[in-house]
Amino acid sequence: MITSRYLRVVLATTLTLFSSLALAAPQGWSRLLEAAELSAILQNAPQVRVLHVTGDYAAGHIPGAVAAPYPQFRGPQENPGQLRDVSELTATVQTLGISADTPVVVVHQGSNASDFGAAARVYWTLKSLGVQDLAILNGGFAAWTGANLPSSTEASTVAASSFAPQWSNDWRATTEEIEALVAEGSARLIDARPQTFFEGLQASSGRPGTIRGAGNLAFETFFEGSRVKPQAQVSSILASYPQQSAPMTVSFCNTGHQAAVNWFIMSELQNVPNTRLYAESMTEWSLADRPMDNQPSRLTHYWQMTTDWVGTLFGA
Repeated sequence: MITSRYLRVVLATTLTLFSSLALAAPQGWSRLLEAAELSAILQNAPQVRVLHVTGDYAAGHIPGAVAAPYPQFRGPQENPGQLRDVSELTATVQTLGISADTPVVVVHQGSNASDFGAAARVYWTLKSLGVQDLAILNGGFAAWTGANLPSSTEASTVAASSFAPQWSNDWRATTEEIEALVAEGSARLIDARPQTFFEGLQASSGRPGTIRGAGNLAFETFFEGSRVKPQAQVSSILASYPQQSAPMTVSFCNTGHQAAVNWFIMSELQNVPNTRLYAESMTEWSLADRPMDNQPSRLTHYWQMTTDWVGTLFGA
């Protein structure tokens, strides 16, 4: 005899199974996709949302991709790394038709390694908003066209979603948290900028130098041209990095763009535990009298600025 309690258990189990299947990522999914892999996924999973975040969308994009300009995910001009209000980000993802269970592939133009930072920053933002299945196209749109895959100039439109995201700070380090970590010496702080910025020889905003106690692992180290190196090479780079591991790893740069690359590679590809992004980065840190290393004297700083300026005049 089948009891009502038995039926309820069967129904609950069935609903759980179907729910898990509905939320499962498409077959062949990974956090860093090659062009051929994405092409195969799109043929069998029309629910995948492809976001075109940098480059000229009107001139060409993956068929079905929607325009999602990078500035929509960035802060104000005085500090692009600053987080937008969650209400603004909510409006953006709703317009793009994204819900928590929408598989999303972020596509940058693929012009250089720095361009990857746009895709990584958008990925980080969507993950923090609660989107569950995310990927970046390795090499961007340039890799797609380089594989002789079809492109389109027709703009795609999608139905808006009613997604109500809840922001998570699980992958973010705030300025206040960094201040405490620096005072305690309890985190691994990684400056993702080129070495000249880390050493205080260049600065694009605020004071030159780096956060007290930070090490340097330039984001470009992980790339061959505009593509992320094979994972075995990435693992080798991280294994040879001299800075000791710690309970928390924090990636930063000037405005959270280059640092998003290091965060993505360490957190999403290499599974380094508790890796976080300092979104506001040096632009915010250096505005106040916070502890820094590699600060040049005022004379040295202005001499370097003059040398750089003269170099640009003569194409050096």
